Amino acid sequence: MTFPVVRHAALTSLALAFTAPYALADSAADTAVAVANTAVIITAARAPQPSSDVLSDHVLISATDIARSGAGNIVELLQKQRGIEITRNGGPGTASQVFIRGGDAKQTVVLVDAVRIGSSTSGIANWATLPLANIDRVEIVYGPLATMYGADAIGGVVQIFTRRGAGPAAVSASVEAGSDKARAMTFGVSGASEGENSINYAFGMSKDKDEGFSATKPGTSSYNKDNDGYARDSASGQLGIVLAKGHEAGLLYLHSHLKSQYDSGATPFDVRSVQNMDNIAVYSKHQFTSNWKMSLQASEADDKSFNFTSPTASNRIDTRAHAYSMQHDIALGSDLLQLVLERRVESVFADTTRALNTSRATNSVAAAYSLKRGQHLASASARLDDSTQYGDKATGGVGYGYKLTRALRLNASAGTSFRAPTFNELYYPGYGVDTNKPEQGKNIEGGAYYNDGVTEASAVYYRNRLTDLLVNTAKCPVQLDTHKNGCAYNVNRATLEGISLGARTRMGDIDMSGSIDFQDPRDDTTGKNLQRRAKRHAKFAVEYNVGNVIAGVGVQLSGKRFDDLANRTTLPGYGLVNLFASYRFAPDWSAVLRLNNVADKQYELARYYATAGRQVFAGIRYGVR
Repeated sequence: MTFPVVRHAALTSLALAFTAPYALADSAADTAVAVANTAVIITAARAPQPSSDVLSDHVLISATDIARSGAGNIVELLQKQRGIEITRNGGPGTASQVFIRGGDAKQTVVLVDAVRIGSSTSGIANWATLPLANIDRVEIVYGPLATMYGADAIGGVVQIFTRRGAGPAAVSASVEAGSDKARAMTFGVSGASEGENSINYAFGMSKDKDEGFSATKPGTSSYNKDNDGYARDSASGQLGIVLAKGHEAGLLYLHSHLKSQYDSGATPFDVRSVQNMDNIAVYSKHQFTSNWKMSLQASEADDKSFNFTSPTASNRIDTRAHAYSMQHDIALGSDLLQLVLERRVESVFADTTRALNTSRATNSVAAAYSLKRGQHLASASARLDDSTQYGDKATGGVGYGYKLTRALRLNASAGTSFRAPTFNELYYPGYGVDTNKPEQGKNIEGGAYYNDGVTEASAVYYRNRLTDLLVNTAKCPVQLDTHKNGCAYNVNRATLEGISLGARTRMGDIDMSGSIDFQDPRDDTTGKNLQRRAKRHAKFAVEYNVGNVIAGVGVQLSGKRFDDLANRTTLPGYGLVNLFASYRFAPDWSAVLRLNNVADKQYELARYYATAGRQVFAGIRYGVR
C-alpha cells in the first residue's frame, strides 16, 4: 500500500518503474476517492487505483505531509522529493523551473484538479502563483505519460489537488510570520450534506507576503541591491451535487493574484511582474451500469502576465486554454478498458509582440487496457493527437508487473512521448521558426519495489532517448534574413538515464527515509551535461512523533551542475539542513516552528541569482491536518 511521502524529504516510490497502465482521463470529481483514502492514486491512470495496482513510479504527498514538510511554497515542497531538482531566479516569488528525472521543465505536465496549467509561450507552469495553503495533496508520476496526457508528458506529471468537502462542516485557519518580514494567513471551510441529493463543498482563501532579499548578486548587469519581495492573494473552491444515484455534477475553480519584484539593473523604478491564474472547470460523472462509467469535463485555464520594467515600458502576455474531455471506463471482470476523446484549444494575446497572437487546437483519441490476473499486472495503450499546428502524433506504451511475494514486485515498461513546440519557439520574432517539429522521446525502464507495511524500498532504472530537441542555435539553418542571431531549431539529441533509489522504515516513534538519484542527463549532440542538472542528488529525513509533539530534520544534497549549455560555468554542489517542530496544545490547535537552511549555506540554483540564507518561521494553526 502507499505510504505518504516523508514529511521533510522525498518518500520513496510506492510502485516501481513502469510507464503506467497508460489509462486515460477521468473527471476531476474522482479526486474524492483519493482524498478519502491516501492509498489511492489518480494521476497514474487518470482514474482512481489502489497503490498496489499502480505500476508507474510515483510519489504521494498527503495533506499531513504538506503540513509537516516545513516548506513555505510548492517549489520548496517539490524540491524535497525524489527525482526532482529545481532552479529559481531569486526568492519564492520569482520564476522557477522543476526538472523531473533530468528532463527539461517544458517536458513536464502540471495539473490542478485535472485542469492543465502552464504558459503556451514559455511552455512552463507558473509555480509562483500556486498557493501551498490551498493544496490538499500532490501526486508525482515519473516517466513518459503521453498516452494519458498528450504533449509534453516526457519527464513526468505533477498533479495538485485542492481540498474537497466531506462529512460535517469544518473550519481551518492559520497565521504565520518569519524572516524577511514574511507573514501569511489562511482560512477554509468544507463539508458535505447528507441525503439522496447530497452537496459537498470546500472553499479556501489565503494571503501571504514577503519583503524578500535581492534576487540577483553582484556580477551581472541585472544586479540591484534592493530587496525583491512578493504579495499573493488566492482563493479556491469546489462544489458538487449528487443529481441521482450514480450521477454527480460539480464546479471547481482556482484564482491567484501575484505581484513579485525582480531585478533589471540599478534603477530606482520598482521593476515587477503581476501575474494572474484563473482555472475553472465543470464536470459530470455517470454510473450507467455496474461496470460502465462515463465522465465529462470542460475547463478554462487563464495565465496572464504583466511586466513593468520602467515608468514607460511594460508588456502583457495572456495564455488561455479551453479543454473538453469524454471518458468511458468499462470494467471487464478485474480488467479495465478506457476510451477517451479530448479537445484542447490554446490561444495567446501579447500586446507588444503581436507575432505571438495566434492559436492552435488539438483533437485526441485514446484507448487503454489494464489487466490484473493474480500476481500479474499488465497494460497497453495508444493515443493519437491531431494538431492544427504540428499535425498528427501517435504515442503508445506497454508494461508488465509481477508480484514475487505480497511485499515484493518487479516491473518493466516501454513507451513513447513528445513535446510540442512552444509559441515562442514557433513565432517569437528573430527566434521562433514556424516549421519547428515536436521533440520525441522513447523510454524504457524497470525496477523492483518492496513494501511490507513497515519498511519500503525501491530501485528503478530508466533510459529515455530524446530526438529533435529544440535548442537555441548560434546560426539558424533557415530564415537567415530574419534570424541573424540564431533561432530555436530541432537539431539536438539527448539521453535521460539514471537509477533512483529510495527507502523508508518506521522504528517505534521514529520515521526514517531517504533517496538517492544517480543520473546522467546529457546532450548527445554536444556531449555536454544538460543545463542546471546534477549527476547526483539526495534527500534524507528523520521524524520523531510522540504524543502532542512532532519534530524532524531533513537534509537535501546536490552535486555540482553547469549553468550553461557549454558546461563552462559551474554551480558548486550544496547541502541544506532544515528543522521542523509542532506542538498540539489543544485538540484542534497547534503551534509550529520551521528553521530552514540551519547552517546558513550560501549556494546558487542559477548563476548570479541569490537564494535564502538561514530563515525562521513560527505560526498557529487551527483545524489543519
